[in-house]
Amino acid sequence: MEIDFDRAATSPVERVARALAGHALSKNAEGDMTSASEAVNALWPEYTDAALAALRTLREPSGRMLAVGDAAVWDRMIHAAIEDETISEF
Repeated sequence: MEIDFDRAATSPVERVARALAGHALSKNAEGDMTSASEAVNALWPEYTDAALAALRTLREPSGRMLAVGDAAVWDRMIHAAIEDETISEF
């Protein structure tokens, strides 16, 4: 099996949910856990609604983003990310 290193192994929703869970739980951010990885692995699904809300706020690109990229491509990519709620098996 060939690994595509230019593509994420998890969905955008899962990655954002994991980041939010880590931020809430880890002592490195707002939490109190010295090692939060196991808790993040167990609890990230509880953060999927917040992750989807964060992705929805990115639907409209900023002026700076428009200056360097294609708005139509951005729109399709963000909408695909919102629709991609596949939970990774990794």
